[in-house]
Amino acid sequence: METNTPLVLEKQSSDTVVFLRGKKTVLRPLKDSDAPKLQQWINDPDIRPFVLNSFPIQLQGEIEFIERARKTDSNIILAIEYQDEMIGIMGLHRIDWISRIATTGAIIGPSAHRGQGLGTDAKIALLEYAFNTLGLRKIMSSVLDGNERSARYSQRCGYKIEARLKEQRFKNGRYVDEIILSVFKEDFEQAKLTLGY
Repeated sequence: METNTPLVLEKQSSDTVVFLRGKKTVLRPLKDSDAPKLQQWINDPDIRPFVLNSFPIQLQGEIEFIERARKTDSNIILAIEYQDEMIGIMGLHRIDWISRIATTGAIIGPSAHRGQGLGTDAKIALLEYAFNTLGLRKIMSSVLDGNERSARYSQRCGYKIEARLKEQRFKNGRYVDEIILSVFKEDFEQAKLTLGY
């Protein structure tokens, strides 16, 4: 049952281009003007322990990130908007069109918007697109040990733990495990029903 069909080039009242629509969120292409927010979030001390980057990111780096995203078919990166405000970023990375797999990653920037199910809502829209438009068969994700919020929201979307890479990443003065999760279409479809999508 496909109830969350992606919409292309539909407009919201704020003139935001909508690429995918969730129940609460929309996902749209990145704009040059998004770079300052991306820089702020990736440097945020509350977010940085849970992402792989450990170095300060300059504004120019985020501008180049957006430009690279426009020029590749192996990464699809979208802004997450809620009530006409950009609150995060989410994407499909390292798309392997032969094996039909990809990896997801996401950041919800403002702390006031974390824990409200907005990431789950956006992830459902992205996975619907990945499985039912792009024809991908398996979507991977990884979380660093200690990032329970990210692990929980992935599991709500149907992901299952596939592996634990022991002491894989150095964060906050210690080596932490990296947990690999994956979801297949059938598990995603069951998760959607459970969540009421």
